[in-house]
Parts: sequence; C-alpha cells; structure tokens
Amino acid sequence: MLVALAANLLIAVAKAVGGLVAGSPALLSEAAHSVADSFNEVFLLAALRRSRRPADKRHPFGYGKERFFWSLLAAVGIFVMGGCFSFFQGAEALKNGAEEKLSGYVAGLIVLGVAFVAEGVSLLRALHQVRRQGGGMAGMRDPALRTVVAEDGTAVLGVTLAAAGMALHMVTGQVVWEASASLGIGALLVFVAYHLGREARDQLIGEAADPETAARIQDLLEAESEIDSVEALFTMKTGLDTALVAARVDLMPGLDSERVEEVADRIKRSLAQAVPEADEIFLDITDRPAREARESPAATGERGGA
Repeated sequence: MLVALAANLLIAVAKAVGGLVAGSPALLSEAAHSVADSFNEVFLLAALRRSRRPADKRHPFGYGKERFFWSLLAAVGIFVMGGCFSFFQGAEALKNGAEEKLSGYVAGLIVLGVAFVAEGVSLLRALHQVRRQGGGMAGMRDPALRTVVAEDGTAVLGVTLAAAGMALHMVTGQVVWEASASLGIGALLVFVAYHLGREARDQLIGEAADPETAARIQDLLEAESEIDSVEALFTMKTGLDTALVAARVDLMPGLDSERVEEVADRIKRSLAQAVPEADEIFLDITDRPAREARESPAATGERGGA
C-alpha cells in the first residue's frame, strides 16, 4: 500500500508538470488520475488502521466495516477527481484544440514511459499480494487490496491510452486523437469507480457471507445429532474475515432445559472452531412439537374464540 502511494505521488507530480509544459490534455487527464489514486491510497490506509480497532459498547460487532466505507470513498474519488476531470479535458481539447511542440510531445512521452514502468511495478506487487492471500477471488476479498489492484490496472491502461493519443496527435496533427484518449481514460475510470462503489455498497448494507461459507454452516448444523431441522439461517459480513451467523433450529424432542443449554453451547463452540470467520453466533432454539401445537388450527381457534 505504501509503495503504491509513493509511486502515485511521484507520478502525479511528473504528469502534472509534463502536462502543463506540453499543454497535453491526455497527460493532464493522467495527472488527475494519479492525484485521485494518491488520495484514495490515503483513504485505504485509514481503512486498514481504523478497521483493526476492537469492539466496544458503541460498536459491539467491531469496526471491520470501516474497510468498506473507505473503499466507497475511494470509488467516489476515482469518479470525481479522475473520471470527471478527464471528460472535461477531452471536451475542452475537442472544442478549443491543443497546440504542442515536438519537445512537448517528447517530454510527455518520456513521462508516460516512466509512469508505465512505475505503475507496472506497483501492479505486479499488488498481484503478488493477491497470490499470497490465496489467489483468485479468495485473494480479492480485501476491498483495500481490490481497490489497489483496480487502480494500478487502470493506471497502466490509462498511460497506454494517453501515450497512444499523444503519438497519434504528433504524427497526424489531429488533436482528436489526444482528446479521444482523455475521454477514454475518463470512461475507464468511471467504469472502475462504479464497480468498486457497488461492491462497497453491498458490503455496507449487510452482504451475506460467501455462499460456500453459508452452505458449510448449514451442513454442520444439519449434521448435529440433536438438531432435528434447520428452519432458517442468516449470515452477514461484519468485516474482511468475520461474519455474524444467526440460525433458527428445531431440536429433537425430549431434551430438558438444562440439556438444551448444553447442546446450544456445544454447537456454537463446534461451529466457531470449524468456521473461523463465524465471529458471532446466535442460535434460536425451538421445540418442534410445542411450536406445532401452538400453530395448530385447533390451538388457533381456541385462542380466537377466547
């Protein structure tokens, strides 16, 4: 994360200076992109620090969702500072044109070449971190790491678009190529911001645990000899590696109240050991014969008649 932040700050300054000197809309769009990425790295560093705070009375389930909140802010930053500014630069270039000298083209392309190398190294480091965390979707569960990978990936593509636009502008003398590159960078950033924001929103409003985890919990509960049936199972992510589990289960008939309490405690301990992400477990124990008696038409009629 710190490597990505340092790279983005250095690249943002280089792109901004090069863009102003060369008068290049594509290079200025990429400068805005790097500025947005730098702010987002700060957001994500705050997410990593604040999400590790222990639970307290005000937040009994901990602060794990801080990661999702700051990831949402990062998505907004990409959209506003990167995407919208890039669209503005592209539209201005199409409307007013852009005059660049050969030295400006050369300087801009050198800056973009250096940026491509730096962003590529940062992307490779992020992908290496993904592999260390399990690879594939398992390694992309962390919203902070997922955002870094998305930022670095779009940065590499954005630099490529900007370089292609500048090169074509230099060869043809038509500013439309560089303006199109700016518009393409804007569209790319808006696309990434939308997907990152949608994922953060789903997690903030109470996304369920992974289907595989929920299915495993269901199987473990149904395998318990004292459980007659699992009537309902609810899960909700409370952090990167934690989830709340609430289940309504019917026990086998014939268990006294003391035995029911022992069984419930044992099931929760067993479930917590088998599924480490089940951080909070709540069991709603019901007695099927008693419940069916209460819900029977005869019982309902008697209550209604009374």
